[in-house]
Amino acid sequence: MKKPTLRETVILALLTALLLVAQLALSFLPNIELVSLLVILYTLVYRKKALWCIYLFALLEGLIYGFTMWWVSYLYIWTALWLVTMILKDMDNAVGWAITSGAFGLFFGALSELPFLFILGVKESFAAWVSGIPFDITHCAGNFVLALVLYKPLIKVLRNLEKGKQTT
Repeated sequence: MKKPTLRETVILALLTALLLVAQLALSFLPNIELVSLLVILYTLVYRKKALWCIYLFALLEGLIYGFTMWWVSYLYIWTALWLVTMILKDMDNAVGWAITSGAFGLFFGALSELPFLFILGVKESFAAWVSGIPFDITHCAGNFVLALVLYKPLIKVLRNLEKGKQTT
């Protein structure tokens, strides 16, 4: 991956800060978050450079909340969303991205349990995942609605930012 320019570094740092602020601002709502949509948008606009935002965001989350087992899952969960987005990068459709983001929210709990398979075992990890399904459903619905409503205006802003245009 090519090293970002100074301009790109500043933009990526600000976008990472936006990830963190968006996560913190909505943290009082159970599994309602903008991070999934922002990771999708950053990936569509910045491609591989979006990984800088993802890993810096994970680092900041660890510094704030502690580097426990949930943190390990952040290292691959957001990367998995990045990878899915890269595969689907040619799709420019709010409904398609809403479905993608919703599906990601639905599977977030299962993905989060992967490290615990090695610590707790299959039965306990499965039980923990099943007990979290209502939160995964909320996560799915929240991600779907937020992406459906915000995809078009936010992708336009980010594309203009990348091109160096001012947005109104």
